[in-house]
Amino acid sequence: MTSATSLLADARTALAGVAKEGLGEERSSRWRGERIVRIGEAWHVGVLLLTDDRVLATEEILRAADPGRRGYTAESARERAARRQMALRGGFREGEVVHVGWSVIDPDAVDAGGSSGPLAMRDGVVSVRWSGESWRPLEGYLSEQVELLLGR
Repeated sequence: MTSATSLLADARTALAGVAKEGLGEERSSRWRGERIVRIGEAWHVGVLLLTDDRVLATEEILRAADPGRRGYTAESARERAARRQMALRGGFREGEVVHVGWSVIDPDAVDAGGSSGPLAMRDGVVSVRWSGESWRPLEGYLSEQVELLLGR
């Protein structure tokens, strides 16, 4: 049986040299206001984010941007623009991808037969929940996602 830990380690090795994307965290202060600051970087591998030593579940993905002067037809569009500006104010470069609201996954819990985030041991196979309630083996999922990142 292949473990989640070894599959994730193999993916990290394969991605060495591929650009990572920013991990952000919301901060608020009286002096600097609301902003999203950089706290690290990770490879974006589908529903997962791989850092050098952790695996995270994706949540919100945005691009740092200045909203400029625009009229918005929907309040949700105004809110997304404000979030993109928070990332810019927090130090991300214009157009840079930022991952916010991610959560830590425990691959050891999965290897022990349990689940953590979108990973679970299902019928003895490490699997990933990637679309609603659809599950697929993590090995094939990672292989496909790594190939996409490598541009093959």
